[in-house]
This record gives sequence, C-alpha cells and structure tokens, in this order.
Amino acid sequence: MWSSGYSSVARSKRTRAPARSPVALAMAAAVTTKLRVATGICLVPERSAIVTAKEVATLDAFSNGRFLFGIGAGWLREESELLGVDFPRRWTQTAEFIAAMRELWSKDEASFDGKYVKFPAVKSLPKPAQKAGPPVLIGSLDKNALKRVAKWADGWCPIGVPHGYLKNKLDELRRECDAAKRDFARLDITAMGFVQGERAAVQSGLEQYAKAGAHRFVIGLPTQVKSDQYEAELTRLASLYI
Repeated sequence: MWSSGYSSVARSKRTRAPARSPVALAMAAAVTTKLRVATGICLVPERSAIVTAKEVATLDAFSNGRFLFGIGAGWLREESELLGVDFPRRWTQTAEFIAAMRELWSKDEASFDGKYVKFPAVKSLPKPAQKAGPPVLIGSLDKNALKRVAKWADGWCPIGVPHGYLKNKLDELRRECDAAKRDFARLDITAMGFVQGERAAVQSGLEQYAKAGAHRFVIGLPTQVKSDQYEAELTRLASLYI
C-alpha cells in the first residue's frame, strides 16, 4: 500500500499531474529527464521502514534526484491496525520511521534502536541521489501538523485548502519554525487540489496560491476518468494549468 490517495508526477515548481504507484513513478522517471516524481501521500507507518527506505532510495537514484516523499500517518484505524500501526501514536511512529530511513539514506553503514524500528548495522544500497535523502513533505491538516513540519520535516503538502487558508497557515508555520530554530525559507510548500473554471480563472487561482506561499500546485485526474480517456484529459488539464 504505497498511497491512500495518489502519487504525483511534477512538471515544474508550479504544476504536477497524478500517477498511481511506485511502479508508475518508476515508469514516469524512466522516460523523462526533468519531471519530478512524488508520493501524495505515502502512509509511512503502514509499511516496513527498511523496505520503504530502500524503495525510496532506489527511485531517487534512478531518477537522478527527482523524487519528493509526500507522507502521512493514516486516519482509518481499522486499516492502520491491520497493518501493524500503533494508531493512537501513529505520528510518533511515523517520525521514528522517517528518522530510521534517513539513517539508511545517509550513512554507509546504519543501525537504529527505537521503539518501533530496530536493526543492527546494515548497508542499504543504492543511496539516494539527493545527499540527505529525498525531501519529506507532510500531507496533513492535523492540529499538530505544522509543529511536526517545523520540527523534523522538509516541507508541507496540504490537500484541498483554499489559498487564503494556506497563507494563514504558512504564517503560523513561520512562527513554529522560529520556535524550533528552523529556517522557514528552506521548506518545500506544495498545495494539492483543483482550481475551478476556464484557463483565465485557473491561472488566476494558481497565482493566488503562489502569492500565498506555495512553491508548486498539484492536480489530480478525476476518479471517473477511464483509462482510454487519460491522454485527452491530461491534454485538457495542461491547456488550463500550464
């Protein structure tokens, strides 16, 4: 289970279009040179930290550093517990999983001794192309989400929020970064959703998100689109967003 929603393929710092799995991301990376690929979002505690670290590192290496790791902790208790999540403390578990992954990504030989992840000194190859590992973007509107972003993540990727809401929350995130002694300017901010209307309205909406502080905007294919209509729908969306 890679994502509860969709993964993404990034055209630039402004727009991205959706893909569906690590396999799809690998296929997209293999036939492109500039597109960024990303999860939106991967439910980290529902997966093995070691296996996920290996998959992420491999995708980042093969794509020459074009991967963004959008993550979440899950919301459906029954699903989470079925997959071994400590549901009441799922964000604590997620933070530990990410810490373990970063050890595997950044060290020639890594070990970890946490509550949820334990492994002796191991070698995990290949290493990500991005030296410290792919940027980790939290996709959550939880009351403590911004504190987590400021404390240990590399960015924020809220889903379906208006640009006014985004602006207000980014002001709050700046304050959280000041308290955590983190540089807000180094964070990656991604807005995910749709802008309604024809091209002029969509372009105006994207500009509003940019002014609010978003570095890129993610769109997704409507779920009712059939596979034989993907190309036409992507062409239509491109005419509006790009």
